[in-house]
Amino acid sequence: MKVHRKIIEIDEDLCDGCGLCIPSCAEGALEIADSRVKVIADKYCDGLGACLGECPVGALKVVDREAEEFDEVAVEAYLTEKEKNTPKAEPMISGGCPSSRIERFDKIEPVHTSNAPDISRAEETSALSHWPVQIRLIPPTAEFLKGADLLVLADCVPVAFPSLHRDLLKEKVVALGCPKFDDAEGYVNKFAEIFQVADIKSVTAVVMEVPCCAGLPIVVKKGLEISGKKVPIKEVVVSTRGKILDR
Repeated sequence: MKVHRKIIEIDEDLCDGCGLCIPSCAEGALEIADSRVKVIADKYCDGLGACLGECPVGALKVVDREAEEFDEVAVEAYLTEKEKNTPKAEPMISGGCPSSRIERFDKIEPVHTSNAPDISRAEETSALSHWPVQIRLIPPTAEFLKGADLLVLADCVPVAFPSLHRDLLKEKVVALGCPKFDDAEGYVNKFAEIFQVADIKSVTAVVMEVPCCAGLPIVVKKGLEISGKKVPIKEVVVSTRGKILDR
């Protein structure tokens, strides 16, 4: 039944599809479709506006209009079904796709910058200590997470920042993802699990200067809040030309 009530409205001309608002909606009423955030169904939106403060472009507002009544029972059923259908990364003991196989690198090998011998070229050293590196593939119980200093990277950072291994990755465990195209809500839950079981010592979140990247530190902080743990978080912003703009 339709009633006159408060509900979220999204200005599609302003919305850039960054998805920062999605983790703030506890009812799961928002999703990205056709590169814009949409309200899945009026009955899932309670109209309280918890998502408003996360939008960097002001595309969301609360309006009064005729809409389906907010249905708490439908929300609970929808969230339960969504959680059931969300795949969880599991550690692989042997075989399977190498992208999911847990590995820890005890010895760091130098990486030659050229196939041909050239003493004018310095050897670069990889600081990567483990595999996998994608947030969605890292199980919260992975041994390499225990007591780690966690480096959370937006996945454009390694391309833009030339000295990543030397300046940021050394002696850290890295988790890589895209706050715009990946499942932000799933990431919140993943980080909550990691913080709950891994005894993380610190977090450094590194993002690009573009607006959609700002969602990654928010996701990490929400996961930390859910976990009930206290871990220091530092944020680093990198320009599209590979310069650190802010620490």
